[in-house]
Amino acid sequence: MAWFIRFKARSLVAATTRPLRDALDSFHCSQPHFSDFSVGSFPRKWLRSKAMRLNEVDDIQSGSSSSPEIDRRPSVSAFKASSIPLGVEEFPHVNDPAEKLNLFDELKQRFLSFKKHRYLEEFEHFQALKEAQKPKFMVIACADSRVCPSTILGFRPGEAFMIRNVANLVPPLENGPSETNAALEFAVKTLEVENILIIGHSCCGGIQTLMSMRDNGDSSFIKTWVTNGKIAKNRTESVANHLSFDQKCRLCEKESINRSLLNLLTYPWIEERVKKELLFVHGGYYDFLDCTFEKWTLDFKGSSDEERGRIQLVKDQQLWC
Repeated sequence: MAWFIRFKARSLVAATTRPLRDALDSFHCSQPHFSDFSVGSFPRKWLRSKAMRLNEVDDIQSGSSSSPEIDRRPSVSAFKASSIPLGVEEFPHVNDPAEKLNLFDELKQRFLSFKKHRYLEEFEHFQALKEAQKPKFMVIACADSRVCPSTILGFRPGEAFMIRNVANLVPPLENGPSETNAALEFAVKTLEVENILIIGHSCCGGIQTLMSMRDNGDSSFIKTWVTNGKIAKNRTESVANHLSFDQKCRLCEKESINRSLLNLLTYPWIEERVKKELLFVHGGYYDFLDCTFEKWTLDFKGSSDEERGRIQLVKDQQLWC
């Protein structure tokens, strides 16, 4: 009989507390923006106290300073899918994993918009791309998310073969293989592009890392990569040591483009085509602070091998603003 009484007592307690526990779980699941805030993180005695539990709920709902902060940013659902070209709208900033998944719903709508407003309207162009690609440009640009060559310069699919890396650097031939010179080899030898355009930009984090590096043995993937621009850094510091760090970085952003243009000529199959004027190499600088674009071309004929090692001779300089 005693065990039966204990069993009934446990059943009665469970039946009494289950609705409260379910309500608490429901409340917790309905608040997706908590940071390090979960039922499991509280002591058992807290769970046993109905009054304390309700007080905590009231504190959270009223925004009490002792309660965890709630991120009240708008959800993805508050943003409508765009029917304008890909990349125009910005993604909302969300922290909740469930809402982050909704970003792919946004991508889906952008893809369907692209298919409707670009692919189907330019169907013959995309059908031709099924057979082969014949781009006129090889573009080497920075991986920075603010610098998209297709958006800035309006490249259509099939017009530019692209490689993007940190600080838009081209390593010289003697530095060995990399994904950048592999892409160059394919673009020049197989696709026979007519132009190589290296695009740098303002406020480049890769160049800032390069300019702030010291020879102390500290290394990382990024630092190892940006050392490809060490000559540009040394040249900048030799002529602009009196300037501020930001000013030196801006100069180095352009100097590194010119150094990469010269590095292109260390590849025999590029230099040969440039000599024959079958290939032209250009520099570009996108300043997104005031939305201007500088463009110039390496003057191969106007420089000897010795001069190319010391200075950069350019022609056809233009400023688009």
